[in-house]
Amino acid sequence: MTRSYPIRRAMTAALLVSGIGAAQASDPDACAAPRFSDVGWTDITATTAIASELLGALGYQPDVSVLSVAITFRALEQGDTDVFLGNWMPLQEPIATPLITSGAIEVVAQNLTGARIGFAVPKASFDAGLRTYGDIAAFRDALSGEIYGIEPGSSANETITAMIADDRFGLKDFTLVESSEQAMLAQVSSRIRQDEAVLFFGWQPHPMNLNYEIAYLEDGQDAFGPDDGGATVQTVTRKGLGADCPNLGRFLRNLVFTVEMEDRLMSDILDKGMEPAAAARGWMAENPDTVTAWLDGVTTRDGEPGLPAITQGLDLAERP
Repeated sequence: MTRSYPIRRAMTAALLVSGIGAAQASDPDACAAPRFSDVGWTDITATTAIASELLGALGYQPDVSVLSVAITFRALEQGDTDVFLGNWMPLQEPIATPLITSGAIEVVAQNLTGARIGFAVPKASFDAGLRTYGDIAAFRDALSGEIYGIEPGSSANETITAMIADDRFGLKDFTLVESSEQAMLAQVSSRIRQDEAVLFFGWQPHPMNLNYEIAYLEDGQDAFGPDDGGATVQTVTRKGLGADCPNLGRFLRNLVFTVEMEDRLMSDILDKGMEPAAAARGWMAENPDTVTAWLDGVTTRDGEPGLPAITQGLDLAERP
């Protein structure tokens, strides 16, 4: 269902100053339906929805498939998928870096800074002494010997599995519980309501940081990367996408997000039950300056000015 949102006058003014006069060469027909991977993480679902809505209004027909992380990188390498907006680094270095170094896939943008990943616990458990990775083993009974992860095949789960196998931090007697993001958070919510301890893989941006009283463990010895899991997120593509589809490539280079933006989008989807496309349109209607920046130098697929097509195609133009 399409919903209309009023947009501030900034969008209308931007149409007059964004250099809309000069049409550019169009992307070829082979670029008409860019293939995106959505690995089922709500942040990537949200950002992929932003990209899909914008590209649709620019005359493309984006094709989004839900794939595991492992299959995503294999598909990128083989040219069966074009774009992935969720290369969390350094978490996914083991799978992504060899492909990037060899030139099998390409990094086109760092689309998010200020992200974070790592083990998290309820604030009550943190206050009770479960503060560092080195404290985990002492809380084994309270944690039922379980660590809650995300979907099988994810780099996060691979990292946790290696920690258990190597008995790092005394975790050899723990079991990794693999599940989806939603199932993991349902377990976290249940444990917190019952005032029970739970150890799980957490990250920012995500509304879990707003909805639950949680804390991230400290002194992880770079288990999930430097700075106790400080992370960035990259946009990666199949080899040669930018050269084959220069307008699409320019758009992907421009598409940069913030933690606050993704927190809001994810909350709209998870907490308010909004469809990702509706959440994307709502956020863009309220943030015209960001939309204008994303369209800098970008045209429709057939070479016409991009920003007017967005305001018309997404029905974002201001109404009387």
